[in-house]
Amino acid sequence: MSWIAVLLIGVGIADLVQSVRPVRTLPECVGAAAAVLVGLWAGLTDPADLVVLILIAGVVVLWGQTVTSAFAGRRTAALPLAVIGAALGIAILASSLAGPVSGFFAAWVQGLPLAFVSDLGPERALLLLGIVLVQLSTGNVVVRLVLTVTRTVNPARHGGASDPEIQLKGGRLLGPMERVVIVGLGVAGQLTAASIVIAAKGLLRFPELSSDREQERIHRLTEYFLVGSFVSWLLALSSLVLLVP
Repeated sequence: MSWIAVLLIGVGIADLVQSVRPVRTLPECVGAAAAVLVGLWAGLTDPADLVVLILIAGVVVLWGQTVTSAFAGRRTAALPLAVIGAALGIAILASSLAGPVSGFFAAWVQGLPLAFVSDLGPERALLLLGIVLVQLSTGNVVVRLVLTVTRTVNPARHGGASDPEIQLKGGRLLGPMERVVIVGLGVAGQLTAASIVIAAKGLLRFPELSSDREQERIHRLTEYFLVGSFVSWLLALSSLVLLVP
């Protein structure tokens, strides 16, 4: 699972940098460098691990470039989804070949005063770090790509007055918050409580989805809300599956 963790960390950091500093090629380069450094910090220094770290860095750069091109309308939004899906699939299939997490990271995890993190062990703790990072900006990127692929959002009108993302204010903040809460509840063994988060979001959005008289606009907003929310929830829940021992 160490290769999966490093991949998620690289992608998560790249998207976080992109959200804070949207400079061309900088975010993916930072994410790629972070993936390699974290891998070395985690003791992945065997020849096979070093080769995979280089490949992961390449995937992070490719992810960032395809996402930027997709949002600019130069490429299909399905391409970055295919890139990250294929990379994760290969990483999962080859997870048994990955080296164990050791080195400075393992010592750091064992020295943490947080019992639940120490109980996870170094490898799952590294994976949890990657999962949490992906729930932040990367989750929003994936949701927006899916909305574009399904034509729920028209990329040409993105950011305009008729864009559902503009009309349903706060989605970029609520999405990461709910995903992190769902992951936290899952790690704590309280998945049932996650249903409260889902129900609460529906209640918060209900006035925006029902108060307007324009039925066409309401249908568009409802579709946007449902597709975006389910993709967001699935991202959080599927991440939890990776943590199952």
